[in-house]
Amino acid sequence: MSKTWDAVIIGGGAAGLFCAGVAGQLGKKVLVIDHASVLGEKIRISGGGRCNFTNIHSSPANFLSLNPHFVKSALARYPSTEFIKLIQSYRIAYHEKHQGQLFCDDSAKQVVEMLMSECARGNVTIRHPAIIESIAQEGNQWLINTNTGIEKSKSVVMATGGLPVPAIGATAYSLDIAKQFGLNVIEPRPALVPLSFTADAFSSLSELAGLSVPIGISSGLKSARYGACHFNEDILITHKGLSGPAILQASSYWAESEPIRIDWLANIDQSGAVRCDEIFNNDEHRLKLTETILASVLPQRLAKAFAEQSNLHGRKWVEVSKKDRQVLKELLTNWSVKPAGTLGWKKAEVMLGGVSTKDLDGQTMMSRKHQGLYFIGECVDVTGHLGGHNFQWAWASGFACAQAI
Repeated sequence: MSKTWDAVIIGGGAAGLFCAGVAGQLGKKVLVIDHASVLGEKIRISGGGRCNFTNIHSSPANFLSLNPHFVKSALARYPSTEFIKLIQSYRIAYHEKHQGQLFCDDSAKQVVEMLMSECARGNVTIRHPAIIESIAQEGNQWLINTNTGIEKSKSVVMATGGLPVPAIGATAYSLDIAKQFGLNVIEPRPALVPLSFTADAFSSLSELAGLSVPIGISSGLKSARYGACHFNEDILITHKGLSGPAILQASSYWAESEPIRIDWLANIDQSGAVRCDEIFNNDEHRLKLTETILASVLPQRLAKAFAEQSNLHGRKWVEVSKKDRQVLKELLTNWSVKPAGTLGWKKAEVMLGGVSTKDLDGQTMMSRKHQGLYFIGECVDVTGHLGGHNFQWAWASGFACAQAI
């Protein structure tokens, strides 16, 4: 029988390692257990290997949850500015990309090494690869039965993440433990994931694979699980369907059988260089071909595809009636298509759904039903937008939990 721990953290990913380091440096005896032979793999592959470790604009508005207020306490107590200070203290060079996204200049491995160093500073014990055989509550203690023996602890922290990227060991273990102890679980599904389409719905775009275009996208309904959304981002046309930041963002709000709506000209009105109405009402275009006019604001291949779809290819603008011009404008600014599904857990960046926030204390991350049982990070029904927000939730929820421990 091993010594009694203040906390046993199940999962050595972003949330688990960060929580362990903070708790350890607060003087707690902490053990981290993980089944993987290499820790932090999801961190290493994130952001194209450079880890989008936070977002300087991260706020409750950037998160989806059935209880949108749940994130407020943790994010307020550990905002992105605090994690940036930690990154700076380790002299990790970083840069800002699109809309406040922060990436390492060099490698995501630096973030993993930093988290391991923080654990070392807190004298955290890390055991891996190790298998958890069972978790049980006995009085005011927790018994964690592993393949190397039984560990006793005052608290157990579930930080095993979600279901995306099963190839690197993702599991539903935190959700299984939540169900074992009577907590509700919001049905999980892939989020920040590319969308697939039927052959018929995608026939007009399949030849445009590889094309990336800035667009406006709307998805979801006000009555849907997480409401509706609108994003202005880039879309990427692939051989399997649609991807890119715009689609990944919209996928978190999309529900089966619903269409998504795309404004292919959204970036034009935003840029201010030329207004959308000027394109359709400019008499100087009279003798130009329809596809030529569209190619002034869209990639040439896409312009041709829309001209063909509208049966206007090869026709001069003067030959196009006002009615047909209006139909073309509606097609370009309110293009509606119904996805067949997502590309699944293998291609998803995060998990939507998870342990119900109704069963957790937002200030501590502890179960309302069981003293000393905590859930942090991705396994909770909190999902961030694309761009570093999910890592920020890992740090903030881990910090809140560590303080409570």
